Amino acid sequence: MRYEKPQTVAEAARLLSAEKGVARILAGGTDMLVQMKSGMVEPDLLVDIKALPGTRTIVKEAGGFRIGAGVSGAQLSEDADLKAAWPGVVEAANLIGSTQVQGRCTMVGNLCNASPAADSVPALVAAGAKVRVAGRGAGRDVAVEEIPAGPGKTKLKKGEFITSVFLPARGARCADAYLRFIPRTEMDIAVASAAVNLSLDEKGVIKDARVALGAVAPTVVLCEPAAKAIIGTRLDDAALEKLAAACSAAAKPIDDKRGSVEYRKDVVGVLAKRAARIAYTRAGGQK
Repeated sequence: MRYEKPQTVAEAARLLSAEKGVARILAGGTDMLVQMKSGMVEPDLLVDIKALPGTRTIVKEAGGFRIGAGVSGAQLSEDADLKAAWPGVVEAANLIGSTQVQGRCTMVGNLCNASPAADSVPALVAAGAKVRVAGRGAGRDVAVEEIPAGPGKTKLKKGEFITSVFLPARGARCADAYLRFIPRTEMDIAVASAAVNLSLDEKGVIKDARVALGAVAPTVVLCEPAAKAIIGTRLDDAALEKLAAACSAAAKPIDDKRGSVEYRKDVVGVLAKRAARIAYTRAGGQK
């Protein structure tokens, strides 16, 4: 195995494109090292991107935030402005692993590992976040929901990798929230999860919303019917029930020892209702 630590994006893209064997990116390494030790993957080339410009920083951009691919969960939780603007995103990222893991794990790694149960991904999708994809040609910005292709697979092409995440600007009466259900109190993988991002008008009516579901399909589900169910409402009980029903209908989960299909479909609706209430309150709405 070769280890390379390029100093520029162009150099990293060249190394990844030229490798004929298995190439992997190293940012936090909390998934990669486990996979290597368990024999799941044996990279011929490991490209460490932590020295690339901007990969370890959080900067304000166009009213939003540009988060480098190497920014850890611990860094996210220490940024007061980011937490105030996108509490749901930060909370979701902070659910990845243990305190020790938080010092290394990254949202981009969580995304590119492509687990259907990834915690940060539904929150990023609900937020309308985009990632910047670099390669041998011109870079491109892609919606987060367009990256996963299925369990363990992404739509990134050979030689491509993600350099950053962009969270858009927020209005004054906007907020998000993320919730998951796990069998244990900590250190477990979601059986189902839901993220809700919404904005209110001056009367507390929801004028825009995005709802994303995790662990109930091969990839994260952007549930537009669920968002439509609450837009134009003050999140009354009828709207919440329609939201839950839409989420349950959109869920296409597996059936295993951690939860049946019926159970997961029911739980994801409950989580969406609770996340919506939290986001609504955070945005300044009053029930």
